[in-house]
Formats: sequence, C-alpha cells, structure tokens
Amino acid sequence: MVKLSPFLAKPASNNGAWSLGRAEDRVVQGWRVALSRQFELAGKSGARYRYTAFEEDRFLPPAGANFVIAKLTKEGPTVVYAGETDNLANQTWRSALEKARAAYGEAAILTRLNVTRAVREAERSDLIEQHQPPMNG
Repeated sequence: MVKLSPFLAKPASNNGAWSLGRAEDRVVQGWRVALSRQFELAGKSGARYRYTAFEEDRFLPPAGANFVIAKLTKEGPTVVYAGETDNLANQTWRSALEKARAAYGEAAILTRLNVTRAVREAERSDLIEQHQPPMNG
C-alpha cells in the first residue's frame, strides 16, 4: 500500500458534502484524496508535455506556467487556446477561458509549471504549431 503525503490527503467530512471541485475524489479509511487529472500533449517537435487540470477555486502558485484551454472529451483534450504566464496566480488566463467557454461551451484549463520564460515560449509555440488552436489565430 502506498503512503500518501499529508499534503495530498485531507480528512473526509462527516456529512459527505465536502468537495474538492472537479478533481476525482477517493475516500480511503476516513481520508479523502484528490486525484489530479493529467493529460499529455504532443508538440510539433515530437516533445510531449504533461498538463494537469486544475480547479479554479484552489490555490494558484505565483509561478510561471504554460496553460492550455481545451475541450475535454473521452478521446482526450482538444486545444482551443495555448498561452503562458509569468505568474499563474495573477489569473491573466481568465479572460481567455471565459471567451473559450462562450464560444465552445465546457472548456477547462490545463497547466504546466515552467519557471523560465524562454522554455514557456518555446513550448507554447510548439503546441500551437501542432494543434493550431482556433483562439490563437
């Protein structure tokens, strides 16, 4: 059995109403565990990038990150926008997410932390070349 870090497991509520947002939850012997959904996206270069879906109401780190806005289907994510930010907590991605939801319905934001601006910009370009997101046009 795998031991979980105390940062990954939280006590389950007694009434069952406690929610962690859209991440999958699993209750194991009185503990509720948030399971992050991860998606692998390939760039035009062949590089593969692992993105994580996040819940908008959770803590956002003040760190540089790439993000994609995608429609999530059982076949995987369809990228509608690819962006980068030097501070995820500033929520500069929010206006793009609102536009995507207005145009495409249920859209989700996926993130990947990258501190260095040059790395973020290269990854963003690589993803745009491969997926040709309509909102980056």
